[in-house]
Amino acid sequence: MTLGSIIAFAAEGSGKVGGQVASIGDALLYALFTISVVFLALLIIFVCIKIFSAILNAFDHKKDTSTEAPAAAAATSAPAAPKAAPAPEEEFSSGTLKLKGCDEKTAAMIMAIVSDNTGIPLSELVFKSITLVENK
Repeated sequence: MTLGSIIAFAAEGSGKVGGQVASIGDALLYALFTISVVFLALLIIFVCIKIFSAILNAFDHKKDTSTEAPAAAAATSAPAAPKAAPAPEEEFSSGTLKLKGCDEKTAAMIMAIVSDNTGIPLSELVFKSITLVENK
């Protein structure tokens, strides 16, 4: 059995080759051929994704190095100053919190309740804003 007859059989889709029912060996050969075509297509897609990923990462690294180069040059020319230890309240800061119609005590309770109900530690949560919604 040749590759051409396998392709003709697959295109025909009747389960018969030349008017005869395909044997078990032929059926397994057809199945193996079909599976290999599918895996070959998946392999081609995988390789394309890897190539595009490498290309995009190369462009991303070029952009990062162009923005970091002036900063690195400035850092090497400036004398090294000792870094001050951050204040304790700044160590665990995760940004600013905007309170809209809500006082700090209520916001603290809301954050504690959310942390408790979700099971996520408060130090891992980031709150952007808390807005008071009044019932009508």
